Amino acid sequence: MDTTLRDGHQSLWAGRMTTAMMLSAAERMDRIGFDGIEFTGLGHFDVCVRFLKENPWERVRLMRQKFSRTPLQGIIRSKTFIGFDVVPSDLGMLVAERFVANDLRHIRMFDAMNDLDNMVDTLKYAKELGAYTVGALAYGHSPVHTDELYTKKTKELIERAGVDAVMLKDAGGLLTPDRIRTLVPAMKKMTGDLPLELHTHCTTGLGPLVVLEGVKLGVDTVHTSIAPLANGTAQPATQTIVRNLRGMGYTVNVDDALIDEVGEHFRKVAQQERKPLGIPGEYDAFHFEHQVPGGMQSHFKSQLAQAGLAHKLDEVLHECARIRRELGWPIMITPFSQLVGTQAVFNVVHGERYRIVPDEVKKYALGYYGKLLAPVEPDVLDRIIENGSQSISLEPPPPEPAVPGLRKKYPDISDEERLLRYSYAGSQVDEMIAAGPIKTEYRFERPLVSLLNEITKRPKLAHVYVEGKGLRLELSSKSRESHRITSKENLR
Repeated sequence: MDTTLRDGHQSLWAGRMTTAMMLSAAERMDRIGFDGIEFTGLGHFDVCVRFLKENPWERVRLMRQKFSRTPLQGIIRSKTFIGFDVVPSDLGMLVAERFVANDLRHIRMFDAMNDLDNMVDTLKYAKELGAYTVGALAYGHSPVHTDELYTKKTKELIERAGVDAVMLKDAGGLLTPDRIRTLVPAMKKMTGDLPLELHTHCTTGLGPLVVLEGVKLGVDTVHTSIAPLANGTAQPATQTIVRNLRGMGYTVNVDDALIDEVGEHFRKVAQQERKPLGIPGEYDAFHFEHQVPGGMQSHFKSQLAQAGLAHKLDEVLHECARIRRELGWPIMITPFSQLVGTQAVFNVVHGERYRIVPDEVKKYALGYYGKLLAPVEPDVLDRIIENGSQSISLEPPPPEPAVPGLRKKYPDISDEERLLRYSYAGSQVDEMIAAGPIKTEYRFERPLVSLLNEITKRPKLAHVYVEGKGLRLELSSKSRESHRITSKENLR
């Protein structure tokens, strides 16, 4: 299963890959021979609208036209939708409906708490629409995330949702070869003839070993990303996993030459856009304590530096580990990684633990997001209730259906636009629409153009002289208003 177009660039580029960058490689990716391509999730919708000013539904349609062999997959994140608040079930069902209508007929869904009440209705509805459904169980590293828990959840997921496959989703890159030697066989006993998928990250450097060991234990499908959008905090590299699986005696029917072409395409994109390349990371045992995703650690550094507290980073990471224990071991996956991280920064910066409590932390502790696997420590719960917003009810109110109200509020637009307007306040959707149609052609700059563009970004240069075959260029004066170009041919 390929993750390049979804989790690969989400992990390494914060999801900032444009549609044009994807389209340039789409037809080749379709011919590689993947079992499927993990394509988009509602987190990508957020980046499209807020930062890229691209209509995510238009992106889906443009990309779907390029794939005739390989199914593209859409991902739904529980009932927290795009933001952090729990939303009514009918919104998730509407997303599933629009995914299927746009020919994303493979739909996978996960809940960060593994509360299946947050997943079952949408998965069942997607299956009624004719979709191939995958129920994902998020992996957590804690005393409560046992083999027995995952065995129970796997059985329940199959029985209640009738999924076509089950996925073990290790967003934190916390699985180890030792851990899956008991976990995968336990889950395989429950899945029977249904496929079991394995999704992990390379955050600790163990991702490739976990994938190879998982295959030996009977995992049916593994998730990889094409290097250079692999390794680091992303998935293991397709090229490396394929080579090692073949060395172990397995047959892997993918086109190596096309994989290399796609990898080179994204390498050139990364170079031109100054995006990072994924490289294997060093093993860090401390990661298993704080479990903070790599992107969040970078955010912490920036936040603390602005407050003049850059030296407090390790303290914040230790605080994250402590908060996880106190809150009943939430898995560090969106939205709970952000929730725990924000509380940790507040505790360290203000010098008093839980003096300031974000709304999301109080809602988590009170069960707004779902059933907790372990209780919040009583004294911590008392402080959260006392210092958190008093407007938050101690009992989570049942969410009312939202789709009828949306259709009444916006009578003359599509359901797709209604979903966007529900999720984004203010003028963000209008700004996206005003940006016009998505650009579909990605151009690589010629070296001379890149050089000149870089020169223009250096205002302190008083004199520039460039000479090459058939060309001499000279720029002088502080204002850059006078220049001289000589060439064997006219330059336009």
